[in-house]
Amino acid sequence: MTTPRRRSRPVRLGPRSLAALALVGAVGVIAFGWPFLAPPSSALNAHAQDAPWLFAGLLVLLVAVVTATISESGLGAKAVAMLGVLAATGAALRPIGAGTAGIEPMFFLMVLSGRVLGPGFGFVLGSVTMFASALLTGGVGPWMPFQMLAMGWFTMGAGLLPGPERLRGRAELALLAGYGFLAAFAYGTAMNMAGWPFMGALASGVAFDPGGTVPANLARFVSYCVATSLGWDLGRALVTMSLTLTLGPAVLRALRRATRRAAFETAVTFESPGEPPRAAREAVDR
Repeated sequence: MTTPRRRSRPVRLGPRSLAALALVGAVGVIAFGWPFLAPPSSALNAHAQDAPWLFAGLLVLLVAVVTATISESGLGAKAVAMLGVLAATGAALRPIGAGTAGIEPMFFLMVLSGRVLGPGFGFVLGSVTMFASALLTGGVGPWMPFQMLAMGWFTMGAGLLPGPERLRGRAELALLAGYGFLAAFAYGTAMNMAGWPFMGALASGVAFDPGGTVPANLARFVSYCVATSLGWDLGRALVTMSLTLTLGPAVLRALRRATRRAAFETAVTFESPGEPPRAAREAVDR
């Protein structure tokens, strides 16, 4: 008798990892959304130009803590090797379009990697890939920690999609393409929110107003997104969806084959006396 084989995961999230993810998630929501969370009379709004820098420094520490915690939970040598290969590939893909019109092919690789390798590995991969790509392209600045966290969420979300064990074929591709389209917009919106308070009086009609009400600032933010990044976000979403639909089947097969051969986790099996050894059965299957 053989127990059902569960899908191999390079990282299994334990209580400490989940707690660390929850902490960085909560702080991240505050870091991105503080212009809408802090009342107009708060001291935070009085330092609107300093807040993004403070949150950037805090996010660096938190992302490092989460990565270390997840790594301690079981990021072995094989998983580290796969992390390095995928992060290097994603970092190399990012400069291809240089962000022009939203042509950023790294996003589709993050969607597929998160789907196959799970949310824990996905968060680490997204953060590390964005860090590596920032070093490669010279995009180091106060926005980088926000990019790392947003990409970590982006890749982790793909690992949380339903049906990881059973959903295959066109249905899975449609799910991943739809997620990539919407999440690409969400990533762009989050990054707009991170940079919006920096504007100050440069564009008074759409800039953040520390003394304004939430509805008034929300209207300004929507106008800012439409005026500055809607075209790029739409391009990123369309490129991510198109690449997922066209290259997704081949990339998913390659990632799943690599994951099986890496054997991150060895499933416990019980063989009957007359049953051939497992190694012989796998050789026949191959």
